[in-house]
Amino acid sequence: MHDFHYSGSELFCEAVAIRSLVEKYGTPLYVYSQSTLTDHFQKLDRSLSTLDHMVCYAMKANSNQAVMRTLADLGAGFDVVSEGELRRVIAAGGDPRKCVFAGVGKTEAEIEFALKHGIYSFNVESEPELARINAVAARMKKRAPVAVRVNPNVDAGTHAKITTGTYENKFGIAYEKVEGVYSRASKLKNINLRGIQMHIGSQLTDVKPFERAVAKIAPLVSKLASRYGFEFISIGGGIGIVYEPALESGEINWWKTTAARKILTPSVYATTLVPMLQPLGLRVLLEPGRFIVGNAGILVTRVEYVKRTGRKNFVIVDAAMNDLIRPAFYDSYHQIVPVAAKGGARIPSDVVGPICESGDYFAKDRPLPKVGEGDCLALLSAGAYGSVMGSNYNTRGLAAEVLVHGKQSALVRRRQSLDDIWKLESLPEWFR
Repeated sequence: MHDFHYSGSELFCEAVAIRSLVEKYGTPLYVYSQSTLTDHFQKLDRSLSTLDHMVCYAMKANSNQAVMRTLADLGAGFDVVSEGELRRVIAAGGDPRKCVFAGVGKTEAEIEFALKHGIYSFNVESEPELARINAVAARMKKRAPVAVRVNPNVDAGTHAKITTGTYENKFGIAYEKVEGVYSRASKLKNINLRGIQMHIGSQLTDVKPFERAVAKIAPLVSKLASRYGFEFISIGGGIGIVYEPALESGEINWWKTTAARKILTPSVYATTLVPMLQPLGLRVLLEPGRFIVGNAGILVTRVEYVKRTGRKNFVIVDAAMNDLIRPAFYDSYHQIVPVAAKGGARIPSDVVGPICESGDYFAKDRPLPKVGEGDCLALLSAGAYGSVMGSNYNTRGLAAEVLVHGKQSALVRRRQSLDDIWKLESLPEWFR
């Protein structure tokens, strides 16, 4: 699951003590395990070995260059949603020819840049987008590879803000309209119908929604593939991870000793879907993000104050919602453990940040060991949608990031200085 563990009373990432990283780089601090990244990618990749397939990491989950280089070196492709993300792939040493370009609002400039660098395919979200891609490709005297994104109208049963596969969502083209869209697209001279794509949502911990979606679109895919000579089907991403232990405790490798929490593994995923996909005879693309990187990262924060009221025990830390917005935005759970293990009774505590918002919290009434000023806490499973969603709210600098590889560690993003925050701003002449 991950390579964070206690050795004695000290929390480690692989063979490096978290305390040593805090002493060197300060807090708030993101710490990533390269071993965990590698393990999760390879387990998913191997589970699909009987298929012609490509795993395209959804870099919106975490676009740090070191994270991406780790995956590129393992043979990963990338799922990008902007020109900026495609430029990051190139800067990290990834291959743009193994990139799929998703998103509902691609600009002409983004389409041109992607075509210039020979991406594998656009995941097309609407007919106006098809027309735009065709026009840009014609201007460049190229044929643009595309896959129409099918919205299968399958409810993934996940959080409302991360479900993408129903007609209430902005993504894709309605299942009933896809056949007509392909017919019209086939008449566009600068479009190459390379495949078909779907994605029903994120953080799915049960294989059944994937099974329902693949079962629904498979007959349509088979018909369209024979008609237009498809090369691939993309079944998107969305494999969930475990955030919450079955029982609240300080144990961070609890899944090794309890079967109380159901986990969707690559093996279960592949056992269900591979037999459904093999008869199509197409290359299969996956676009996972959170599954690969989520459990591979933690956010380390320092306790600034402990404030006790008649009703609450507030643990005020130096990290905030600008560093990790998931609890404020999604009401998400992150297990919180001390960097130096502590015994004794657990105290129901609100772990809160310094930002002037009541929503700036990481946990409420969470049973935690007694902590005091200067102690450090680790928020687990913060590798996905953590640093990448960071902001400068309250004029706070972005957190530093470290990658650990065995006994080695390296700073892979320096802490943003306060001066950096406003260096792109300027005053108009009349103030001078």
